[in-house]
This record gives sequence, C-alpha cells and structure tokens, in this order.
Amino acid sequence: MTLRMSPYLMMNGNAKEAIQFYEKALDGKVLFNQTFGEMPENPEFPLPEEAKELVSHAMVKVGETDLMFSDMFPGQTSQIGDQVTICLSTNDIEKSKQIFESLKQDGEVKMPLQEAFFSPAYGIVTDKFGVTFQIYTEGEK
Repeated sequence: MTLRMSPYLMMNGNAKEAIQFYEKALDGKVLFNQTFGEMPENPEFPLPEEAKELVSHAMVKVGETDLMFSDMFPGQTSQIGDQVTICLSTNDIEKSKQIFESLKQDGEVKMPLQEAFFSPAYGIVTDKFGVTFQIYTEGEK
C-alpha cells in the first residue's frame, strides 16, 4: 500500500495562469493538464460552455513534490482558507474508506467517497479543524 500527501490548489478560473507562474517561479514541470471539456461527458450533468476551457486537473512536479491544480466549477468559488487542500492518494480502497471515515468525524462531507471516472474511490471532506482533504484512490475502477 502506498500513501502520499500533495498540496492541491483550487483556483477561481485562473488555474492556467497559476500553473504557468509556478512552473516558472518554482522551476516546475507540467506532468498532466486536463480541461473540463476534455473529460468524458455526463449527459445527466451537461457541461456549461464557460467551463470547457477551465482546468479540471493538472499536476506540476516541483522538485520531489507534486503540486496539483484545479479551477472551481462555474458557480462555485474558493475563499481564502479553502483555496489550498491536501490530496491524500493511496492505492488501497479500504485505506481510502478508513481515512475518509476518520476525517469526517465532526467534520463536513463535501463529496461522498464514491467511484469516479478517474478513481475507484474519490471524495472530499473537511475535517473538524477546517482542513479540506481530497481522498484519491489510484487504480482501475
């Protein structure tokens, strides 16, 4: 089993600009960059036109650390204090469940731990101290 923690920056529509800035300022290398428009379509939730060019997920390698980025989905905004989250990645679904259940105690579930097109178990939870974690399970769905 592996377990990694990575900072995840949630941007208000300017993730592309932030990625370019941190790539230059921190001598980073873009490993992955995908827009909402490049994601598989979900007919139950049609994608607004203004979302198609926004970053759904990007990863920049800075030294030995992965710095992750996403734009907030249209209609949602981040605020000072919740712009930086921590992404906990593991390759063990049971470990993801255990971490999610532990962190949600006296906290707030932002997105239930569930299967997603990119992960067999993914969820977002803010713990009782106000720290937001994205639980990401690596591997096939």
